[in-house]
Amino acid sequence: MDMAMKTGAPMVGLNDSGGARIQEGVRSLGGYADIFYRNVQASGVIPQISAIMGPCAGGAVYSPAMTDFTIMVENTSYMFVTGPNVVKTVTNEEVSAEELGGASTHSTKSGVTHLTALNDVDCIRQVKKMLSYMPQNCEDVLPKLPFELGDETREQLESIVPESANQPYDMRLVIEGICDTESFLKYIRITPTILW
Repeated sequence: MDMAMKTGAPMVGLNDSGGARIQEGVRSLGGYADIFYRNVQASGVIPQISAIMGPCAGGAVYSPAMTDFTIMVENTSYMFVTGPNVVKTVTNEEVSAEELGGASTHSTKSGVTHLTALNDVDCIRQVKKMLSYMPQNCEDVLPKLPFELGDETREQLESIVPESANQPYDMRLVIEGICDTESFLKYIRITPTILW
């Protein structure tokens, strides 16, 4: 993290951690505090990407939740402050790891993750694709790339947006009409619902 900040390069974290070891006590928590401090210092300066590639618990989920982009592997990665066994012990409620903090939970309900991957290989592929959209240094000027006009005409694009501002429409059709073919990276960002 220090090297990424020093060089201005994007930072990628591959996460698979059970969290702090209780027997290490305050020292392990202090280590997490150092990581969180670096996340905050890097925020808005360099892109931070977290790939959740296994079960993560406790302090190991706070840092990824603070990064710019989070990708989770379906059915093998989990993010929760404490696991299903502790939930069962404390609340007597039975919940699976997937329900508590799986990729589907965080991509559809909590909004913690932006993308999901089928497996580890797909996860790395998505990280690489995401990095291809970013400069290698936060001070670099984005290069201008050659482009091709799509088949869409101005009339087709204008017909997507309805006359009435109250009428819904699919914004993805507009974006696909003005972006290069297969260059639009769709990611999920759900605003969590807060129940009072």
